[in-house]
Amino acid sequence: MTENRFFLKDAKEHLGKTVEVKGWVYNKRSSGAIIFLQVRDGTGFIQATVVKNEVGSEVFQKASEATLESSIIVEGILREEPRSPEGFEITVKKITLVDVVKDEYPIGKKDHGPDFLLSNRHLWIRSKRQWAILRIRSRIFQAVEDFYQKEKFTRFDTPIITPNACEGTTTLFELDYFGQKAYLSQSGQLYLEAAIASLGRVYDFEPVFRAEKSKTKRHLTEFWMTNCEMAFCDLEENIKVQEELIMYLIKELLEFCQQELKIIERDLAPLKNIKAPFPRLSYDQCLKKLHELGSDIKEGEDLGNDDETILMNHYKQPLFVTHYPSEVKAFYMKKDPKNPGRVLCADLMAPEGYGEIIGGSQREDNFEVLKKAMEKNKLSLKDYGWYLDLRKYGSVTHSGFGLGIERFIAWVCKLEHVRETIPFPRTIYRMSP
Repeated sequence: MTENRFFLKDAKEHLGKTVEVKGWVYNKRSSGAIIFLQVRDGTGFIQATVVKNEVGSEVFQKASEATLESSIIVEGILREEPRSPEGFEITVKKITLVDVVKDEYPIGKKDHGPDFLLSNRHLWIRSKRQWAILRIRSRIFQAVEDFYQKEKFTRFDTPIITPNACEGTTTLFELDYFGQKAYLSQSGQLYLEAAIASLGRVYDFEPVFRAEKSKTKRHLTEFWMTNCEMAFCDLEENIKVQEELIMYLIKELLEFCQQELKIIERDLAPLKNIKAPFPRLSYDQCLKKLHELGSDIKEGEDLGNDDETILMNHYKQPLFVTHYPSEVKAFYMKKDPKNPGRVLCADLMAPEGYGEIIGGSQREDNFEVLKKAMEKNKLSLKDYGWYLDLRKYGSVTHSGFGLGIERFIAWVCKLEHVRETIPFPRTIYRMSP
C-alpha cells in the first residue's frame, strides 16, 4: 500500500521531482514574503520553502496558519540546498493543513528540566535528538537479531512470568498468579540453558524487570536484555562471541546511523577506535588497578558503579573483568578448577566511564556440584528441580551472557542517563506516562 509513497529518508533518489511529504511542522520562521517550514515525516527532516509570489495568497495563508506540531501535507519540487540543515529543500506548490495546533506547544526552545521532559515524554520523543536516539535503538535491535541469526543461533522466547528467580528474589517484582506467588523475570537465562540440548545455540530478546531501589544513571526497573546460551562452549569461546557481537553492533551503527549520530553530536573517534580482542583483567588485577586509580574497594567486594566509572575512564577499549570471587556471583557459575574461590566469569565494561554492559560466565554442568551450590544459597530444590534435571540428561560444558541494551545504547550515544535510551522509562520514581 505504501510502495509509491514518498519518505524523506529516500530524498536523494527523488531530486528534481515533485514529491508529497506527510508530516508535522517542528520549526518555522519567516522573512516576510518567504516562510520556511521545517517538516518531519518520521523517517527524516526537510525544509519546505513557501514563496508568496510563486504560490499565491491561499497557499501562503495556509503556511502562515501552520503552527508548531501541526500535521501537514506539502507538495513541491525536491532540490538540493546546501544552506538548509539537511542539504535538501522542497519548493512548495501546495499545502494541506490536516490538524492545526491551537494551543502553545508545551516543549519550547527554552531549557526544560528532566522532570518536566519526562512528565511530557509522550511529546518529548518528537524532538530531533530523541528521534535520533530512538532510531539508533531500533537499528541496534535489528543488528542484534541479524548477528545471532548469522551466527547460527535460534531465537528462543523465555517466559516473563516465572515461579522462581534467576539470582534470588530480593530484587524481583512479586505478583499474585491466581493465588500462587510468582515474579516478573529478571533474566531468561535458566530457560535458555534448557533450550541448548534441543537447539544448540539460543538467544532471547525481551524486557526484564528488577526491583532495585537504585537512583543511579545506569538503572531502570524495566529494561531490555538479550541473553544467549551455547552448548559445548567454555569461558574463552564465550568471551570471543561477546567481542564479535559488540564489534558487529558498532559496525552497523557507524554504517547505518550517520545522520542520527550527527544529530546527537556523538564524537565518532572513540567508537571507530574500538578493536578486538578487548583487554582483560582478572578480579585481582582489577582491584590492584582500582587502588592505583584511587578507589577504596576492598578484597572480596563486587565492583560498584563508582569503581566501574573510575576504571573505564582509564581504559579506552571495552574491558573484560574475569574470575570474580564466588561469593559475589550467582550460584550457577562454574568455579575455576585452578582457584575454587573464583568463578569462570567475565563482565564486559564499556569505556568513556560507562561500566558494565555484559555479564557472562561458564555455567556449572555437574549435578552434584550445582545441587550443593543451590543448598548453600538456600534455594528450593523443588522449585529448581527442572533446572537440576538439565545436569542429569546429557549435561555438557556450556556458557552464556546477557547484554543490557539500554546501557549499550547509553554508551554508544554517550548519553548522560540511561532513561533517554528507552521510549518510556520506568524508574523507582516514575511509571508514567
